[in-house]
Amino acid sequence: MRVAIVHEWLETYAGSERVVEQLLHCWPQADLFAVCDFLPEAERGFLGGRTPRTTFIQRLPFARTRFRWYLGLMPLAIEQLDLAGYDLVLSSSHAVAKGVLTGPGQLHVSYVHSPMRYAWDLQHQYLRQAGLERGLRGAFTRWLLHRLRAWDRASAAGPDVLVANSTYIAERIRKAWRRDAVVIHPPVDVAAFPLQREKSGHFLVASRLVPYKRVELVAEAFRRMPERHLIVVGDGPGEAAVRAAAGDAPNIELRGRVGRAELVRLMQTARAFLHAAEEDFGIALVEAQACGTPVIAYGRGGARDIVRIPPDPAPTGLLFAEQTAEAIVAALARFDALAPAITPEACRRNAERFGAERFREEITALVARHLAGGGP
Repeated sequence: MRVAIVHEWLETYAGSERVVEQLLHCWPQADLFAVCDFLPEAERGFLGGRTPRTTFIQRLPFARTRFRWYLGLMPLAIEQLDLAGYDLVLSSSHAVAKGVLTGPGQLHVSYVHSPMRYAWDLQHQYLRQAGLERGLRGAFTRWLLHRLRAWDRASAAGPDVLVANSTYIAERIRKAWRRDAVVIHPPVDVAAFPLQREKSGHFLVASRLVPYKRVELVAEAFRRMPERHLIVVGDGPGEAAVRAAAGDAPNIELRGRVGRAELVRLMQTARAFLHAAEEDFGIALVEAQACGTPVIAYGRGGARDIVRIPPDPAPTGLLFAEQTAEAIVAALARFDALAPAITPEACRRNAERFGAERFREEITALVARHLAGGGP
């Protein structure tokens, strides 16, 4: 059987690349395709020596550092990939990869990280944050997103099977594309985050400091609770907003970017891991749970699939309903009452539901059923 794996673009080794890594484990004979490939040499190990076949985007001016400028050309680019000789096509898609062209006799399974957020429900937020609400550039961007939205829905009819990385993304697929999707959670390297039963007194946020992560809300909440110790790990363009929200509160530490070993140690020893963003899935939440650490998270997005909350007999954290500092303060008070019922062992068992071996078993079983004509 000839297998093709199609990824969006290769720029860094992050969440969607972990999915590609596991797909390559499942189908080691597969050929790899991408819109463009600018992955640093130090991060190419998961490709197993493969050189992806790319599109004309790879050769356009300034593509190495500005390939996203060519988003409007990517639907055309992805449709130029010739996959006619393959029996099975697996696409890893958060923008255009699902739009590859396949024909009768080919099975196309698309693992969807999300429909184009910036073209659908997050369009207005994207335009606001990019300063593109007005003017000629703003008008052009809105026109482009309108065209992308139409193509996105039309191309969503192409895959034979859609797989969503969370219940939340399955709901977004149903809303945007009017199609159903099977949920298979992404692989998480649970083994890299060992269980530790002994905890210290600090609470932890580990995140890129960008606006949608809402880390400034956590900082503002802890500024109102001087008796609680917060450590914030991460950097990014939203750092100034986080520092402003923290003020000069002595109970809030902004550590910036730390090494992997230090991050694991802070996760292992935290009293709880806090997360205020609406995530498609939320790999960091699973990593914290693997360490035996409870999670306090905003109750929309992938967190609903990850955190076990009361009345579950083995809770692993709690969710708060609003992205406000007040809601976080109230959640911390609820956590004090719930904490005795949360055990590190329950958190670890919960995290193990999301391991890489489970992902490989679920995706290969799904493909086998469809190849055999058995459906979902």
